[in-house]
Amino acid sequence: MEKQQGQLIRSLTLGAATILVVSSVIGSGVYKKVAPMSAELLSPDLVLWAWFLAGIISLCGALSNAEIAGMLADSGGEYVYFRRIYGRFMAFLWGWSTFAVIKTAAVSSIAYVFSQSFNAIVPLPHLPDSIANIQFLVFKPFENAGVKGLTIALILVLTFINSRGLRGAAALSTWITRSVIVGLALIVISGLLFGSGSIANFQTPATGYVQHSWTDAAFIKAMFTALLAAFWAYEGWNTLGFIGGEIKNPHRNLPLALFAGMMIIIGAYVLVNFTYLYVLPIDQIVDVHRAQNEIAAVAVVRHFAGGVGATVISLIIAITTLGCTNATILMPPRVYYAMAKDGLFFPRAAEIHPRYHTPNPALWMQGVWACLLVLSGSFDQLTDMLIFAAFFFYGATAFGVFIMRRREPDTERPYKVWGYPVVPGLFVLFCAVLIVITCFTHPREAGLGVVLMLTGVPFYFYWRSKQVKHPPL
Repeated sequence: MEKQQGQLIRSLTLGAATILVVSSVIGSGVYKKVAPMSAELLSPDLVLWAWFLAGIISLCGALSNAEIAGMLADSGGEYVYFRRIYGRFMAFLWGWSTFAVIKTAAVSSIAYVFSQSFNAIVPLPHLPDSIANIQFLVFKPFENAGVKGLTIALILVLTFINSRGLRGAAALSTWITRSVIVGLALIVISGLLFGSGSIANFQTPATGYVQHSWTDAAFIKAMFTALLAAFWAYEGWNTLGFIGGEIKNPHRNLPLALFAGMMIIIGAYVLVNFTYLYVLPIDQIVDVHRAQNEIAAVAVVRHFAGGVGATVISLIIAITTLGCTNATILMPPRVYYAMAKDGLFFPRAAEIHPRYHTPNPALWMQGVWACLLVLSGSFDQLTDMLIFAAFFFYGATAFGVFIMRRREPDTERPYKVWGYPVVPGLFVLFCAVLIVITCFTHPREAGLGVVLMLTGVPFYFYWRSKQVKHPPL
């Protein structure tokens, strides 16, 4: 007798879905990315503008995504969207890229910030320079060995927890939103009240700052590099689409949750980064960027609250990133499982553990690859690589709005993107420009992203050939 299958229940309200958007997005970037952005722009005003601009662009992407998500409101996110809009190959390419770059690099990056926070409390060991500087091709796997070692250990432990059942993993994830709210509120309230900051900091650019017009090539290059950093902090707004099948009245509530969640996030990011720049002059924040294992939020709090304050905020960041890493590990293996069931991924990924009912092989494939990515680069290199890959698919989703309006004009659209065709058109154009400029400003990260994305192509044709020879019964 065939085992009876359960089904997804539409249980998430609009409020719960909005909270999920916020908790899926706010993670490590808001604590750390102000430092590399300051090093690029050298101006406090421009840094805040970059945060705001990145938020508005992400909102345009979310609103464009919401029209497709509203039409195809089901679990699976882009895998479902691309299969309907572009066909199986594009759906596979997105799923493979999610495995090879986007979500595995996200797991690595968030776990890396956990280890940096731990390092601020308990200094981790370094290998001698003679070993740390050993280079393979363009990689220095032994650089910051203590931080990388703890990062790998964390990924493996959380993968094990997820492999032992959804309940324990989900319980751990409930800490995410609480920790984020507490941490950001502490930074803003204590920083503005007791930080001895000055509005004059916003009128004093960093040493070496040269004013350029907004159309100057040097300014455009610096702004796009800063935006690349900011987009990591906004990464994750599309994950709500993965659970579209579990949202009440998704055609209405999914786009509303995306809009409300993004507006909350933009406001929070601008306020928190205003606090950083209010408390510390931008030259000191640039110095934080030069210290590889330092976190901007910790440096700001240490400035006015000493070692005790720095330890407290480091603990909060560690808890936040611990939960965020766990949440990021939890979701993607369900996509790999669905791909394997379609015959478009490693067959073992289609296996579910008979006792724990979790996609264990898919989880461990993701975990091992994420550990290898940790060895390949630093936090900023990993996030730049995944943002480059992610925006290719974000742009493709927004372009899908135009395709579907032409191909299926009569299909029910509970939500139509505001400002069509300008909003999705500008977002698609921006994605294209971001990809091109990243190829010039960060050729290593862009190149690695492209290579990892394209490694899936021969696998696709191999698995497709097996389907032709041995079609499913």
